[in-house]
This record gives sequence, C-alpha cells and structure tokens, in this order.
Amino acid sequence: MIRRRIACLALLTAAVTATGMATASAAPGDTMNMCGSQLTPAGYVDTQWWNSWSCGSGTFDPNMKQIKQLTGYPVGTQVNACSSTLPPSGWTITNRYYSGACRYSAVPSFDPNSWTLRRTS
Repeated sequence: MIRRRIACLALLTAAVTATGMATASAAPGDTMNMCGSQLTPAGYVDTQWWNSWSCGSGTFDPNMKQIKQLTGYPVGTQVNACSSTLPPSGWTITNRYYSGACRYSAVPSFDPNSWTLRRTS
C-alpha cells in the first residue's frame, strides 16, 4: 500500500512539473523532461528517451523523454532530434540516422530513428 502511494505521488509530481514547465517563456534550445505519454508541445522536438519509475512503469518501454524548444532559432540552424515527433513548421529534415538515445520502443531496431533538422523559414 505504501509503495502504491509513493508511486502515485511520484507520478502526480512528474505530471504537474512537466505540465507547468511548458510555458511560452522558454528560450531556443531550452530542454525539459516529461513523461512519454504526454504530447510534445508545439515548437519542441524529442531529443532523448529512457525508462523511469517516476512516469509509472513495470515494463521496459521507454516512458520518459527530453524535449527541446526550437522556436526562435535563426534560419540555417541545425539540430538533432528523435523522429518520434514531426518537425515544427519551418524545419526541414536533412538527414536520417540511428541513435541509441532515441529508442522510444522496447523492441530494438537499428532503423533510422533520428533526424538532423535545418531551420529553413
């Protein structure tokens, strides 16, 4: 019973923290961590995935992600991102590759799961 309460409190804390952090005051390149079950906000891309008990688990599926703010970068900027979210408007995929940091499934694959993105407009 105590473990269940601790797990529920950890999940609630993670959800409140991640929800409260997605504000318009984020600067280009700012990162934050959130549970993988939450949608990546507009203007952000996923940059890393891992497994964490704070987002509730019991499986080996990655359930936590790091996201990066792309809004505000100048034209010509290049960034690397996981292909688990679509690039924001104004960003173009210039390369596809595999990255161990972007494994967002428990089923391993060496298929390309990451992109190099370039700001085009």
